Amino acid sequence: MRRLLPGHGASRGSALGRARVRNPHALQVAEQRIRSSEVEHELARLHTAVDAARTEMHDLRARLHGALAREVGEFLELHALLLDDPELLQGLDELIRKGRYGADYALRLQRDRLAAVFEGMDDAYLRSRMDDLDHVIGRIHAHLHNRAADAEGLAGEILVAETVAPSELAQLQAQGVVAVVTSTGSALSHSAILARSLHMPLVVGASQALSRISDGDALIVDGDSGQVVVDPSARDLRHYRQRLKDAAREQRELDRLRGKPTRTRDGVDIALHANAESRTDVAQAHALGAAGIGLYRTEFLFLQRNALPDEDEQFRTYRDVVLGMSGRPVTIRTLDLGADKADRTGLALRGEDNPALGLRGVRLSLAHGEVFDTQLRAILRASGYGPVRVLVPMVAVREELLEVRKRLKRLTAQLRRGGHEVAAEVPMGAMIEVPAAAICVEHFIDLVDFLSVGTNDLVQYLLAADRNNDALGELYSPLRPALLRLLDTVLRTGREHGKQVTVCGEIAGDAAMAPILLALGLEHFSLHPSNMLELRRAIRGHDRAALLASAGKLLKARDRAGIEHWLEKATR
Repeated sequence: MRRLLPGHGASRGSALGRARVRNPHALQVAEQRIRSSEVEHELARLHTAVDAARTEMHDLRARLHGALAREVGEFLELHALLLDDPELLQGLDELIRKGRYGADYALRLQRDRLAAVFEGMDDAYLRSRMDDLDHVIGRIHAHLHNRAADAEGLAGEILVAETVAPSELAQLQAQGVVAVVTSTGSALSHSAILARSLHMPLVVGASQALSRISDGDALIVDGDSGQVVVDPSARDLRHYRQRLKDAAREQRELDRLRGKPTRTRDGVDIALHANAESRTDVAQAHALGAAGIGLYRTEFLFLQRNALPDEDEQFRTYRDVVLGMSGRPVTIRTLDLGADKADRTGLALRGEDNPALGLRGVRLSLAHGEVFDTQLRAILRASGYGPVRVLVPMVAVREELLEVRKRLKRLTAQLRRGGHEVAAEVPMGAMIEVPAAAICVEHFIDLVDFLSVGTNDLVQYLLAADRNNDALGELYSPLRPALLRLLDTVLRTGREHGKQVTVCGEIAGDAAMAPILLALGLEHFSLHPSNMLELRRAIRGHDRAALLASAGKLLKARDRAGIEHWLEKATR
């Protein structure tokens, strides 16, 4: 019988497939005692399963490149750390040796012990890592029974689950999963962002999904509207085929915009820069006519490895990006690691009480001066091959920029004395993602050559709302008066001082947000190359002067509903 289940579209696209339901992870394992003669066998089973889980994650990491390597790699690194956690492994061994429990039941007991520790933590971020623990336990349990975690027979299927981890998505796509439906989640979570990069339809917040969808049900998933149709009718199937035709036609129309100017209806040129971190991203940006690289992430050089990259390795990487853009400017963000991004190099502190507010971004770089100098030297050397800009992340106070500028001056002189070519000018900019920096931007604008607004973290810090916390999905939104007023402050300050301002968060690549950003006076967007043509089309359909004239009404909005009302009128 046909059923229509509502949810929230998190990644566009439509899919038709068979449901594969995965209920919330809970190890329903009966208590099992073993004889002393069986202890070594159970320990061997457990250790083999742990090793298999490690190998599985290592193999997946090795297959990932570019944006996927960064997004998924952070979570796989965290899962690898959990698999190596003495608290987990020693506890399991002890339950088998001393408690004489079978490996399956020991896994359940140890999971419950650690879950109690996680749930008792004061820090919300660390409590939220419970999902990672469950995912790791699930991997071990699957390998105890010689099966990859629900990996078989997924081709053409739609995963229906309570939640899906970023580390799963690339693997699911490789196994043939055509879409994902979750009963919880946010359209702005890491998983949703990654699903969009993978072009995998995703519906989140479909609260009835697990209770009203059964294994094997035929499903149509609409990642645009957020609707899930169970046991579709003939009419639903006709509409689905029509949506596929419409999507193909739309893509052909977008392809015609390759090489076209990003110009508003009233003749104002808008610059679209690309967010990148791989040669593939750079090549795609170049082919699509990007004005430059607005954000080149360098973390991937430090993640997924045990040793720090040396100066020459970093230099070659940055130089290749510069050469790949054929004279268009490349903005290289310095290392943006922290305890919330697991690494093996030993830079990021382990177990910080509140990693989101801890030693990360420029704070971490300044705490490791030699590592920071190595990266800055590599960036400066790359400037000899084309226009390069240095972007400093997580700036909160003036003193941080003073210190970075001083280092750049010293290292430039040092390199030139050593015979290296360094550009006459290497502009330095600040990433505006801490509310203090946005509020007091006037106080350090003299120290920077440009500004780049990272709205993902800015929204999170401004609203005190973790974007990965499902309970806060409705609160975490860029459609908030506080964010728009801060953006207005930063953009006005930039204009008054003749400093370029770019927005590089998720909202910059969202065509639906273009009217708001244009109304606030934004002229430089930085986004993933995959969203560039759609944004170009949206901008070409707007009259910038009319939007600027209505900015006053936008900034007077008192709540999200007021902003949405303004947006609805602006797009008529």
